[in-house]
Amino acid sequence: MSAVAKSVSIIVPTRNEAENIAALISGIMAQPLPLQEILFVDDNSTDETRNLIRSHSATRPIRLIEQDSGEPGLAAAIMAGARMAQSDLLLVMDADLSHPPERIADLLAPLQEESADMVIGSRYMKGGSTPAWPLWRRALSRTGSAAAYPLTHVRDSLSGFFAIARSRLLEIAPPTIGFKIAFETILHGGPTLRVREIPIAFHDRARGRSKMSFLIALRFSSRWLIAVWRRTLFPGQTKSGEKTKNSRE
Repeated sequence: MSAVAKSVSIIVPTRNEAENIAALISGIMAQPLPLQEILFVDDNSTDETRNLIRSHSATRPIRLIEQDSGEPGLAAAIMAGARMAQSDLLLVMDADLSHPPERIADLLAPLQEESADMVIGSRYMKGGSTPAWPLWRRALSRTGSAAAYPLTHVRDSLSGFFAIARSRLLEIAPPTIGFKIAFETILHGGPTLRVREIPIAFHDRARGRSKMSFLIALRFSSRWLIAVWRRTLFPGQTKSGEKTKNSRE
């Protein structure tokens, strides 16, 4: 990694991830990164997540951000982290070890080289995979990504593992309702946002309780497809009927 490389703030939304915090921090710290900080944005965890983060912050560049209860959800957590970050570059990843820390440098490289504005860790391009996923989850995820492709021209716009310049994300300011912020960022960024995908293997969590079930995934997929079709049929309007900032939406 070049000595002049821009520093990165890694944003990790959490909710009851005590079993994964230590392993995730170790995985990140083992990478050759120009790391400024790891920002854990916690959404009212009821286990030991916050205490563990505080204990690690005593000796490592780690900060705990307690998410505003009035703005719940994954997208809101990410934007809260972006506003408080101290680095030029941001990288967003999950806390459950599904996103491989060893691929962080690969996501940052196109931003450092200024050959892309946003880089997504993609499960669905050549070289990407979702090992051990059940068939129902793979099918629903694939369907959602395929439905979004005509709007984004990105194979995995539903990914939660991505890197982007802090100034660009704050400028775009995607909606904080929902949790597919990469998709919204691409739409709000418009055709000038250069998006690149890097293949990753997305592993299911090994520790802790999964927040995903068939019924939850089916409910989300139904709502997601409706939202995508609405954007396709009425590209100039938001859900409330107001004009959007960008005609690509």
